[in-house]
Amino acid sequence: MSGGDARYFTTHKKGEIAEWRDEINNPDRDKKKEAVKKVIAAMTIGKDVSMLFTDVVNCMQTDNVEMKKLVYLYLINYAKNQPDLAILAVNTFVKDTQDPNPLIRALAVRTMGCIRVIKITEYLCDPLQRALVDEDPYVRKTAAICVAKLFDINAELVQDRGFLHQLHELLADSNPMVVANAVAALSEVQESSNIIQSFALGSNTVYKLLAALNECTEWGQVIILDSISSYSPQNESQAESIIERVTPRLQHANCAVVLSAAKVIVSQLEGVQNSNTVSNVIRKLAPPLVTLLSAESEIQYVALRNINLIIQRYPGILKEEIKVFFCKYNDPAFVKQEKLETMV
Repeated sequence: MSGGDARYFTTHKKGEIAEWRDEINNPDRDKKKEAVKKVIAAMTIGKDVSMLFTDVVNCMQTDNVEMKKLVYLYLINYAKNQPDLAILAVNTFVKDTQDPNPLIRALAVRTMGCIRVIKITEYLCDPLQRALVDEDPYVRKTAAICVAKLFDINAELVQDRGFLHQLHELLADSNPMVVANAVAALSEVQESSNIIQSFALGSNTVYKLLAALNECTEWGQVIILDSISSYSPQNESQAESIIERVTPRLQHANCAVVLSAAKVIVSQLEGVQNSNTVSNVIRKLAPPLVTLLSAESEIQYVALRNINLIIQRYPGILKEEIKVFFCKYNDPAFVKQEKLETMV
């Protein structure tokens, strides 16, 4: 090969990574943000941009919320591979948890909870305890979910620092979304551990949860209703009271809320002895269940599975509605099978 051919193997074009590094370190804020966006886009499609870790982390110290979100997104993705470098970001995180802007406070707590690095977890405790009693409900609801994430990483730490007790206190919060997230976090903790007593609903708590139902988002309602379904009423009048408060949810537009409400009603009916009350409640329960069978086939399937369970307990509940279980020519096989099961 002649000396002149060497030029084919030398490139004068800088690599993408080097270009991005220059742009990230550019004093112009807009260029800096554009560069971080390019890095996040490359990361999203699977390119390895971990070599820019230090440069991206240096962009954390900004009051621009959008820029912070991008940097935090990058950190969540790469902190596990670079645990020693991730610790460099801790001071900025802790500072952000005391920022005047509640969005930044919540963002910092959420990100610290998503970074599954044991060394960082210890630094998260103090900011998280502050966030759980923050004046802004958005920060409190974010912190509640963060406790469940922290429990997944280090259960012992959560118990020692009294986080579960703080979650229980949030069940009486004035904001319905904070209540719903506290319930979700406690339920998750209970599912992933043997701490059965971590989430035992008391009578007062149930009424607080029922009060929060009206102002919750639909998914908040599902979480609260699912937790109430495991509650054993103290007496017949309490069971009837819970059924009465939950019955309006059967008219909800969201199928998940309807099914969760049906679950609560069926579980509370166990404590009702009066046959007239039972038959009245059953009568109200039938039409919403039938309505679910006009939804898409996946929802029909879930509804049919639930109807099958209810029919085992109350065989006559849908005896007037047998026609809705007739198989249609375009029903998927799994729906036809469940319809036949139900009729049998």
